[in-house]
Amino acid sequence: MPEAAAGQENIEALYAENRTFPPPADFVAGSKYADPAVYAEAAADPEAFWAKQAERLDWFQKWDTVLEWDAPFAKWYVGGKLNVAHNCLDRHVAAGNGDRVAYYWEGEPGDARTITYADLLAEVEQTANALKSLGVKKGDRVAIYMPMIPELPVAMLACTRIGAPHTVVFGGFSSSALADRINDAQAKIVITADGGYRRGQASGLKPNVDVALASTESIEHVVVVKRTGQEIDFVEGRDIWWHDLVPQQEASCPAEPMDSEDMLYLLYTSGTTAKPKGILHTTGGYLTGVAATHEMIFDLKEDDIYWAAADIGWVTGHSYIVYGPLANGATSVMYEGTPDFPDWDRWWEIIEKYKVTLVYMAPTAIRAHMKQGAQHAEAHDLSSLRLIGTVGEPINPEAWVWYHTHIGGERCPVVDTWWQTETGMIMISPMPAITTTKPGSATFPIPGVEADVVDSDGNSRPLGSGGYLVLKKPWPAMLRGIYGDPERYKATYWSRFPGLYFPGDGCKRDEAGYYWLLGRVDDVMNVSGHRLSTTEIESALVAHPAVAEAAVVGQPDEVTGEAIFAFVIVKKEIEPTDELGQELRKHVARVIGPIARPKSVMFTPDLPKTRSGKIMRRLLKDIATNRPLGDTTTLADAGVVDIIQSSARGGKDDD
Repeated sequence: MPEAAAGQENIEALYAENRTFPPPADFVAGSKYADPAVYAEAAADPEAFWAKQAERLDWFQKWDTVLEWDAPFAKWYVGGKLNVAHNCLDRHVAAGNGDRVAYYWEGEPGDARTITYADLLAEVEQTANALKSLGVKKGDRVAIYMPMIPELPVAMLACTRIGAPHTVVFGGFSSSALADRINDAQAKIVITADGGYRRGQASGLKPNVDVALASTESIEHVVVVKRTGQEIDFVEGRDIWWHDLVPQQEASCPAEPMDSEDMLYLLYTSGTTAKPKGILHTTGGYLTGVAATHEMIFDLKEDDIYWAAADIGWVTGHSYIVYGPLANGATSVMYEGTPDFPDWDRWWEIIEKYKVTLVYMAPTAIRAHMKQGAQHAEAHDLSSLRLIGTVGEPINPEAWVWYHTHIGGERCPVVDTWWQTETGMIMISPMPAITTTKPGSATFPIPGVEADVVDSDGNSRPLGSGGYLVLKKPWPAMLRGIYGDPERYKATYWSRFPGLYFPGDGCKRDEAGYYWLLGRVDDVMNVSGHRLSTTEIESALVAHPAVAEAAVVGQPDEVTGEAIFAFVIVKKEIEPTDELGQELRKHVARVIGPIARPKSVMFTPDLPKTRSGKIMRRLLKDIATNRPLGDTTTLADAGVVDIIQSSARGGKDDD
């Protein structure tokens, strides 16, 4: 999310959704979280509530104080010591559950592995010893750039076992994005793979690492998993094959006792400057938050088969593929590929194969499946499902109902969850055995979380109106700062409404108090559930030798939620052509990653700016969406809008 902005108008509540879906009676009867009194209990004494949740974990040393709050800096479970890998693995094996399946892993080409808790523990201990043999010590940072293969959670857990914070970089990001994150974290080791599979093709990762390391100085070794077998360059003395290093290690490595507030990981998210923000999560509070929410919101039972159809490179994967489920001893499905390979029924085939009971996916994916038609799901037995969830962005009511009908069989509660990289854990969501849901609403803050919707002065808005979502009290899994930049942390999240955490989202509450997320109120776009900074994409465009200036805005898209619409001013000697527009789209994909590729590029001789020189993206968004123009009185040159509207040459997405 970008630096906090001021002076935004209140958001109006225009859309009304009146359909309601109470929890199914048989679901309520089988749930241990069916008593609404949990909300009152948590509200009466939040610290006692979160202390009780922390008791689900193994602590080497119990905490002295539940919370120290010196706004905006929090410390949770002060004085407590624990280890995340121990909580995710050792204690389950010690309890006699070593034979329980931790992951059913499905590779895109159809290869599969079944990994028990005992298997996972042994490989994590070997990998931890391998890292130690390369000189990794407690506090050293490790960068992980991998496809969705079992070695990815193994690498993460190995880092946590020895107290080395990790930073996982999404495998779709480019070499320059990887280099930026390595440099900011000052990572010592990179763990990667030769490549991964995407839509039937072997996509290289190690070549991107080689390019990235040309502009970094901190990396000492690169550990490479052989996944695809494609040819790669190997630097003698620096690069090491995983299969030559890990299996020879001893499968015994004591878990390092970590302070509750020791850094667990960094995960980078977009900011309004070109420099991404290193979101810092710590150990005890984060693990408590993700374990508690994973059990409560998914109504987890011992025999559940749970699948978060996401990528570990994003926070959903950290919290609800790796740490939350493993801390709870859950059995999960993990899938390497895309939802449409070899055909659009692949996800439903996986649900049928593994008899998945709980599934969690992005509205983007749901809309894509909806566009392809329900026949793909109808060809498979989805009767094992008992709860379905959504994550990453607000879901439109039509997609919610399609999901409920065709995937949930009209019998599964839908948990539409709101949270973000910074919150670490789910914050607003139905409690499936308690909450009557409404399509498109994330419903209410979960027990132990206090939120509000405020106006531009920070005053609470009445029910039935819109405004800005804020969080009023600290929560265990909250970010502890932006790595190395406490002032930016304060300015970004806490300065817009003093004393309140502002995540940057607009929100309305209906007359019954239900929360409806309205998306970003700033310059971060949400594309397929991924938050991308306008500034980073503009910086990439301007880095092209033909471009003088650029501005990007989000444009509504029926599949991805938002698509990127770029306005580009070319240099004087350059002729704007359709071919150049296509080249610029490809250029952004190379510089940042395919997810950031603009859907449309429009060439324009100028951009609408205020007299102080600030680009008015609001007007650009009006143009991109063919809406009537808003107020143009503050423009330095009102005529520029007419010029832009008459300009329509550029490259569009024909993929």
